[in-house]
Amino acid sequence: MKRLLALALVMSVCCVANAALTKDIEYGNASGVSLRLDAFVPDGPGPFPAVILVHGGGWSAGDKSGGRSKAYIAPMDEPLGRAGFAWFEINYRLAPKYHFPACIEDVETAIRWVKAHAEEYHLDPSRIAIAGESAGGHLVDLAAARADKSTQVAAVVSFYGVYDMVAQVKNESPDGNAKKLFGITQLDDQTTPIVRAASAAAYLKSGLPPFLLVHGDADPKVSYQMDVEFRAKLLALGVPCDLITIKGGGHGMVSWEKIAPGYKDEVVAWLQKTLPPHP
Repeated sequence: MKRLLALALVMSVCCVANAALTKDIEYGNASGVSLRLDAFVPDGPGPFPAVILVHGGGWSAGDKSGGRSKAYIAPMDEPLGRAGFAWFEINYRLAPKYHFPACIEDVETAIRWVKAHAEEYHLDPSRIAIAGESAGGHLVDLAAARADKSTQVAAVVSFYGVYDMVAQVKNESPDGNAKKLFGITQLDDQTTPIVRAASAAAYLKSGLPPFLLVHGDADPKVSYQMDVEFRAKLLALGVPCDLITIKGGGHGMVSWEKIAPGYKDEVVAWLQKTLPPHP
């Protein structure tokens, strides 16, 4: 048994070592703005399950690389690759230069691009998931909830995402990031319908793909209770939804390493269970 485990570890390391990472691929162009992603594909013929990764940053900051501290959604890169997933980490247009719906349009463009290039990257188009954290969590929740045939995915992982933007705007300061996303200073009869239409809450229905919500119960920026309520609404509609609670976890998965070092393995295990290979 020990020899088999050792062999499996060596094979896993070799697969990661021989895998291909390609940076700054253009997946779209929005009015002259080049939209780019990084693509990681495991070694081998596939077909591989894939995850489209969407960084956070309050809709106004962040980068697909995770920056110098490898923050945002970047901590998931290595665990996914090690488990045999392809991943595509995207940049999108940021506020306040680009107001909503620019960001969600870019996420949907990325989903279509990955699907269109499934054969090229040895992907299984029926096993494509989306995952995002914070602002990226809001975007993947929204993309999945309002999807049409061209943007449907098989699973969603949302790290401390916002599914109800009206509630988020109400709880923010006058110069909060959500208000900057819409270019507004307050909710009124004109702005409330716009903000509501940017919320996954406005599109919830039966038949949505399975969701995994991951949230720290000490998050000062996005209420943990929001995910508790989101899960309850999905389950009431018959949509599978699991919740991983990071006890004492704040906002940002980088800060979870010391208090919950196994959370990434839990996320990968959920994806493996939800996106099983075909017989």
